[in-house]
Parts: sequence; structure tokens; C-alpha cells
Amino acid sequence: MRIAKDMELYEKLAILSDAAKYDVACTSSGVDRNGDGTGMGNCRKAGICHSFSSDGRCISLLKILFTNECVFDCRYCINRRSNDIRRASFTPEEVCRLTMEFYRRNYIEGLFLSSGVLKSPDYTMELLYATLLKLRTEYRFQGYIHVKAIPGASPELIRRIGFLADRMSVNLELPTEEGLRKLAPHKSRKTILTPMRLVQNGREEERGELAVYRGAGEKRPRFVPAGQSTQMIIGATPETDYQIMAVAEALYQKFDLKRVFYSAFVPVTEDENLPALSEKGPPLLREHRLYQADWLIRYYHFQVSELLDEAHPNFNVLLDPKCDWALRHLEEFPVEIGKADYRTLLRVPGIGCKSAGRIVKARRLGPLDFGDLKKMGVVLKRALYFITCNGKMMYPVRMEEDYILRNLLDAGERLPDSVRNMGYRQLSLFDDQNYPAPGFTGVS
Repeated sequence: MRIAKDMELYEKLAILSDAAKYDVACTSSGVDRNGDGTGMGNCRKAGICHSFSSDGRCISLLKILFTNECVFDCRYCINRRSNDIRRASFTPEEVCRLTMEFYRRNYIEGLFLSSGVLKSPDYTMELLYATLLKLRTEYRFQGYIHVKAIPGASPELIRRIGFLADRMSVNLELPTEEGLRKLAPHKSRKTILTPMRLVQNGREEERGELAVYRGAGEKRPRFVPAGQSTQMIIGATPETDYQIMAVAEALYQKFDLKRVFYSAFVPVTEDENLPALSEKGPPLLREHRLYQADWLIRYYHFQVSELLDEAHPNFNVLLDPKCDWALRHLEEFPVEIGKADYRTLLRVPGIGCKSAGRIVKARRLGPLDFGDLKKMGVVLKRALYFITCNGKMMYPVRMEEDYILRNLLDAGERLPDSVRNMGYRQLSLFDDQNYPAPGFTGVS
């Protein structure tokens, strides 16, 4: 381990922002909180002002590690204890200075702070707490803060940080306990789930107490108001998509998570227990399909058991999960646009949440035709095989799986650039390329 001595702040920033690039949990705030006029920044529900790199990943936050030193030796991690890399650590004061200076220059709208485990989980969390306390009280920063909780830290430390951060996350790392034992033997599912439960319980307690404070006209510090999230590495261990999505569904149901992030495995260190990367690069298309399925679970009222099962354990790489489900359930179609309820419309390929809502409202005023649907945002090149307007299909269609599949593949699916080109370029905080923000190409 090489520990840098008397390092310049800019040099530390280059090392520790680069070390943080494998965390993908950069999200909009989900919080509606104005500044009170005594400090700097605010946190708007519409989200952080995102900027995007050429591979479509969000770089709106100052995303850094407090330190890349670590007592753990997770085989997949570039910061693992046994890896011979250059090490650096910030001080709480340095993190505060960087955050304020980047914010004043309008480079960022918030802070994403994670860390390696320095000495012990409690020691590291004490440093993170000191940093956030200084940033909130001394520097009066009122913008968005996302902090990673360290598994194994004391409940009291996690609770104290929860009143300073907007969002907290604890990385699940790998989908199963077996995967953790193989690749991260110093971690366990219990130590990871314990802080998740603490955050969930704290949020539930706050919801019960908030009405009392409001009734008394008092302002009360909010506990992790933007909720919690987690991240799983995909492809480092042999779990199926069915196992991964079942874990994600359980986390949403049992821990009230806001997001589960899926990170395609990138080999950043050599180890005999890690899979060799194929010539095609990281499994970005698989990661994309998992995100699409995640969207179906959270917003489209699907259950994992409808999308996958033991006999069909992995997603079809050729089709998005909703199209794949529809082809396997042609008995549910075609759907009559003028009569189907909102949830039924959501299950139609090519119809998203917004277009389904528009259809329900517009049909009260009169019958709709296919031209109307196109204006409402329905993707007819996918939807036309599954819907009727006034009892008629757009074109004569054979309700046969092979026929529809061929036509859907011919029509093509719009994929993110990183997936379509199968390229992978990690972000640098210092990228200044101005790329347009890509539209969501998930499920509709």
C-alpha cells in the first residue's frame, strides 16, 4: 500500500474522484426543500441539475471518496487492501472547501460522499459525520447530500448522519450471501442489511412524529428525507436475472428503498475468483435490461414472478422485458384503447405512464384513433400489435409470437449509446464535454 504524504488538494481530488467512479448511485434529490436564506444552496424536488457524459452517465454531483484506504480486501474492488495503488485521504475541512468552491462555480448541485473503511467502520463514520456537520453548520450548505453508510458502524452514528444527509445508501455489493462469501469475505449480508433497517425505521418514526411538530408550529430536522438506495454488481458472480430481480423486489418491499442500482462488472483488479471479461466488454446490455425490469416493478405494477421464473431465469437480450412478457402472454391482447383501464394500458408495449394517463383523460371526450395515440406519445411501432382503436387494429396483424417478434426486431429498439456501441468509458470529474442529456429509453 502506497500512502501519499503532504499531497496537494488538487492531487487528492484527482485520486479520490477517480476512485469513486464505480459508484453509480447518482440520482436526483427527490426532496423539496428551499434554502432558508441564511446559507447557500437548496434542494428541489424536480431534481439536481444533471449533466451527462458521452456514455450517458450522470455527473451532477461532486462525487468523491473520503479515503481510498481500506481495511477490507474485497476481490472486485480497486481499493482493496492488498491492491498496490496510490492512497489518499481528505480531511473534513478539505471536503467542505471543495464542495463550496465547486458549488459557487455552478459545477455541481450537491455532494455524493462515500469512503473506504479507514481503521474501522465507526472511525470512518465519525469522520463522515464530522464532515457533514461542518458543511451544514459552519459552511451553511443547504444543498443535496448523498452519503454512503459503512456496514458495521454503530446505530447512533448512522442516526446522527441521517439528520444531516438527504439520502443514504448501503451497497448490497453482490446479490447473494454466497457471492459475498466468495468475493467479499469480510462482509456479510447481516452487517449490510442492519443499517438499511435502521434507516427504514428512522424514516417510519419520523413520519409518525412529523404531524406533532407541524401542529405545534415547530420545525424539525428531517431524517434521510430522500430515502435510501443500494447498488449491486452484476456479472461478477453467476446469479441469474431472476435471482437478482427477486432480491431487488424484496428490498423494495421490506426496506422501502427508493432505488436499486445495477452496475455491470468491470474487472479493475486481477483475481482468480473473478470472471474473465469477454471481448464485448462489461455486460452493459444485461445491466440495461435489469434497469428496464426494475422500472416495470416500481412504476408499471409488474411482479418479478410475471417477468421471470425458474424455467425462464434470464431476460431476452433481443427484447425489452415488457415486449418479451407481452409476446409470452398474447392471450391478454389486443387491448381496446377505449375501454382498458389504466393498469392494463401500462402493460401494452409502447405505452408508458404519461401516455396511459393521457389516453384515460382524452377518451372521456370522444373516441381515439391511432393518429391521436401518436400525438400522445405512444410508440406505435411497438404498440400496434397489441391494441385496437374502436375495435380495429392499425394494420392486419397475425397474433402469432414469431410473426410479431420478427417485426419488433425489424423495427429496432433505441438503446443508450453506451449499450448500442458496447463501449465503456469511466467518468472524470474534469470532463468538460457538452453532450446532450439522453432521453430515457427504458419501458413504454
